[in-house]
Amino acid sequence: MTVCSFFVEKERRVKANARDYNDKFSYADNRIKTSKYNIFTFLPINLFEQFQRVANAYFLVLLILQVIPEISSLSWFTTIVPLVLVLVITAVKDATDDYFRHKSDQQVNNRQSQVLIRGRYKWMNVRVGDIIKLENNQFVAADILLLCSSEPYGLCYIETAELDGLETRFSFHCSCSEDWCYMNLLSVFFPCLSGEVICEPPNNKLDKFTGTLYWRDNKYPLDNEKMLLRGCVLRNTEWCFGIVIFAGLQTKLMQNCGRTKFKRTSIDKLMNTLVLWIFAFLICMGVILAIGNTIWENWIGRNFEVFLPWDEFQSSAVFSGFLTFWSYIIILNTVVPISLYVSVEVLRLGHSFFINWDRKMYYSQMDTAAEARTTTLNEELGQVEFIFSDKTGTLTQNIMVFSKCSINGQTYVTFLTSTFPQKTACVDFSFNPLCDRRFKFYDCSLVEAIKLEDPAVQEFFRLLALCHTVMPEEKRHLVYQAQSPDEGALVTAARNFGFVFRARTPETVTLCEMGRAVTYQLLAILDFNNVRKRMSVIVRNPQGQIKLYSKGADTIIFERLDPSSDDLMCTTSEHLSEFAGEGLRTLALAYKDLDEDYFEVWMKKLLFASTVIENREDQLADLYEEIEQGMKLLGATAIEDKLQEGVPETIACLSLADIKIWVLTGDKLETAMNIGYSCNMLRDDMNEVFVISGHTLLEVQQQLSVHDAGWKCYTVMLPSVASTGGWCYRKVVICLTGVLHVSALQAHALEPQLEPILLDLACLCKTVICCRVTPMQKAQVVELVKRHKKAVTLAIGDGANDVSMIKTAHIGVGISGQEGMQAVLASDYSFAQFRYLQRLLLVHGRWSYFRMCNFLGYFFYKNFAFTLVHFWYGFFCGFSAQTVYDQWFITLFNIVYTSLPVLAMGLFDQDVNDQNSLRYPSLYKPGQQNLLFNKRQFFLCTLQGMATSFLLFFIPYGAFSLMVKEDGSHFSDQQAFAVTIATSLVIVVSVQIGLDTHYWTAVNHFFIWGSLTVYFAILFAMQSDGIFGIFPSNFPYIGTARNCLSEKSVWLVILLTTVVCVVPGLVVSFLRVDLFPTLTDKQSRRKQGPQEQNLRRVRRTSSRRSAYAFSHQQGYGELITSGKNMRMSTVSSARSPGRTPHSSNWIENMLKRKNEVSCVSFESKGSPEEQQESNTDSKTTTLRLTD
Repeated sequence: MTVCSFFVEKERRVKANARDYNDKFSYADNRIKTSKYNIFTFLPINLFEQFQRVANAYFLVLLILQVIPEISSLSWFTTIVPLVLVLVITAVKDATDDYFRHKSDQQVNNRQSQVLIRGRYKWMNVRVGDIIKLENNQFVAADILLLCSSEPYGLCYIETAELDGLETRFSFHCSCSEDWCYMNLLSVFFPCLSGEVICEPPNNKLDKFTGTLYWRDNKYPLDNEKMLLRGCVLRNTEWCFGIVIFAGLQTKLMQNCGRTKFKRTSIDKLMNTLVLWIFAFLICMGVILAIGNTIWENWIGRNFEVFLPWDEFQSSAVFSGFLTFWSYIIILNTVVPISLYVSVEVLRLGHSFFINWDRKMYYSQMDTAAEARTTTLNEELGQVEFIFSDKTGTLTQNIMVFSKCSINGQTYVTFLTSTFPQKTACVDFSFNPLCDRRFKFYDCSLVEAIKLEDPAVQEFFRLLALCHTVMPEEKRHLVYQAQSPDEGALVTAARNFGFVFRARTPETVTLCEMGRAVTYQLLAILDFNNVRKRMSVIVRNPQGQIKLYSKGADTIIFERLDPSSDDLMCTTSEHLSEFAGEGLRTLALAYKDLDEDYFEVWMKKLLFASTVIENREDQLADLYEEIEQGMKLLGATAIEDKLQEGVPETIACLSLADIKIWVLTGDKLETAMNIGYSCNMLRDDMNEVFVISGHTLLEVQQQLSVHDAGWKCYTVMLPSVASTGGWCYRKVVICLTGVLHVSALQAHALEPQLEPILLDLACLCKTVICCRVTPMQKAQVVELVKRHKKAVTLAIGDGANDVSMIKTAHIGVGISGQEGMQAVLASDYSFAQFRYLQRLLLVHGRWSYFRMCNFLGYFFYKNFAFTLVHFWYGFFCGFSAQTVYDQWFITLFNIVYTSLPVLAMGLFDQDVNDQNSLRYPSLYKPGQQNLLFNKRQFFLCTLQGMATSFLLFFIPYGAFSLMVKEDGSHFSDQQAFAVTIATSLVIVVSVQIGLDTHYWTAVNHFFIWGSLTVYFAILFAMQSDGIFGIFPSNFPYIGTARNCLSEKSVWLVILLTTVVCVVPGLVVSFLRVDLFPTLTDKQSRRKQGPQEQNLRRVRRTSSRRSAYAFSHQQGYGELITSGKNMRMSTVSSARSPGRTPHSSNWIENMLKRKNEVSCVSFESKGSPEEQQESNTDSKTTTLRLTD
């Protein structure tokens, strides 16, 4: 069946190793493209984008008018040269940005991949239907169907952090069928392998896939566990083979990335509006002057027709007025000069370089500097109201550290505190040759308790070594494969205290306890899920005793304790409150001795319940509940989810700047809330939580609408969106949580009817945490705020799962982290640490906004002052469209005479330095409220410019009508009048920019005084005898400057004009500081230091728990007891002789895996340094031990 590419794809058909067949469907190749242009589309698309600026289109129309000689009194080059310059500069900048996008695309597209038949291919040449081979630690090239792997039962382990943002380390995936993998593995190595896959069309659902594999007259059902998605990394699997199902832009990763959008700042949009206003004002002035010309021609002009005859085409006074209208449109067009846009681009480029050069945003450990990947959004950084942040890898390092524990009512710590100061030596673990030397511990009492064989302490660490789903692997070293970083930290702690987890089979767990190898029979694993919030194991020790070990959320464990543990529970609860107050992830540990007879009866019930069809999960849950009653408390653990440096302080500082921070993460509620407490986004006064469990649209709508009169705390539970935060003025927390379910989210939380309610509720919070959201849902949440709140949004993340929201937000920030470079490549700004966001916004963003606003206000002021002189002059020149100034002065005023001082102010000006910008975050608020440049400020600037133009014209006009030269003659020539006004204008605007400058540098002095010097040098040069002799028609003002400026009375007029123009604005500025001070004025008056306690990390002392800490997935317990994830040699060695493993010799030779159980003796020869070697993977914590 052939499907044309222009039809909507309803199903996908893929044949293995059949490119000719697959090409008929026009499937996308594996090439990705994040760039906007190519060599053919760059010019038309870029010009189209540039002419979306109203000003560019406006100047294009003016250029057309200027080439009409009947209406133009200015040369066309005065407009075309600046316009072409602006278009070229902007095009070069856009081309440079897009070149780097092309370059990054090529780096990805040129990665090497092994195609089964054709050998090594670049990623971009991989096609749908190709069978490719992946090796350990390689990125998955496309969305592939797993066929087989080096692991038993076709399992493979992948890391999905870059794809979905979960902090879970590994996810296991299995091939299509055990028979397919084991009985037909050799078929993979033959090019004649055939098979057809029929599956769903490309979509963005990360958690869903349905299809069927047809091979050798057999059908194999396919689901999401059979798929390896692009963006994942193969881990702890030597190799695997898979068939490409979706490639390139049709992969689920790219489907979630969204389109690259053309971003413009709010100031750009405002300037478009202002240009329209100015154009309307320009038309009004042209109409007034045209009407004046018509009236003047009718009443006065007819009297001069003898020596001022009309042109042949000028038939009437009305037509003369029509021509005059267009002439004045051209003359007065400099109210919005094209140089404004050139200057804006130069300023933005300079601000971008300041970000790139900021050494305080350089991260030396990764040799990574901050980078402004775009130059068009800098001032927008000073107006951010909402920050949308990823969690894993952005706020956290995804590194867990065993920090504290409580054992039998006694607390122990593993890091420096006031009790153990910095000078305290680390505990010597040399007695344990299996210890991990990266593990730092300062409380010697726990080590002494281990050496004294304290029963409670030994049982505590025995539980940690037994109750988990970690997999050991022994090659040259012992490697722990933990599916969650929490489990790795706990098992590592047990290892350091002498209880080393060495090996497991489906029926046994082997520990090395204080140098002795001990094997426990694994009888059952009571697996974790989100409802139970705990996991348990039942084991039989070598003495024949049956024990149940359990760990989980403290509230869950405490409800199931034996009454004999009540006193210990109270003590442990106090310790847990202390741990939780420090933002640590807490777990409670308990055990139970089981009677043999009771366990046999319970086991029979378990086997029966595991085989029933109806209500199997409920019956299993009841049995788990039954056996987990009456446990005895051992203690509690506290794990630190290590935040990036400076995260709490950064969030506290941004909150003081009235920036609302929303965290959007794929992790579950407990994990996200725990980070919320660690970051001080959640506080003690957010402690009452009510759960709303609506699952239908009506229920969710009703429950969202419930707002108590007392503004109590709520936890709103939705099927798939989560948020947590506090009201700005009331101490309230709102949590929304649920499971990862795209259709449920679209049907409930983001349903159009619920959007206003959800947004109103969330915007009352200072902090919002959205849990279990997909990459596309992140973008939908950002779009929701953009659409309804009209506020500037910023999205920050470090993984491919964050690309969609980074592209959707007004500003996208990528962190160069451990999850690849996808977020950086899609971002507008990038750096290495979250804490640099504080400096990016409060310093660079605020400065850029402040400078741009002052620049625009001054620019409009000086150009209205410059241009409107022509308007006043029109009433005295018969409305003849004659210019006041020399044509060269009009051309050079904005390009030469006044360009550099305003650029210096726009580049270097600052009202406060960077230290005070960070010390007083409230100074950021004017940008959010758009106070520094808005329509009102524009009106005031233009009003000042109009008043200045009025004074610039009428003061010299009145003076010249009365003033005489030193020789007694009158100033009767228009040229001297023009030079006087021009000189006054240059001096007035230079003095005004000096008064407007807050921070003087050598560059400011050089540019201001240098511009004045250049003005007089050019003025005298262009009106000299020499230049007139060379170009008599182009420089008619011969000797005017020399004759005019040699008169003292002219300088008195210039001085009077300057004083009268400048003093009123100076008086208004002084009065404003006293009567209407800004935040900057108030802070500059403040003598006392800032309230730095607001920035300190708040310690939680409430009884609120961090809940179950694990970023854990359900299903690993069943996987372990089935033996499917065990190495073949281990499984077979552990089985009884009568049982034959599901394997064969050739498979064992192929896998080449051995996992011999051994225990290093404490009396082994050699130093501990010689016996131990550690290796930490960049993304997974792997513990290695030399054999």
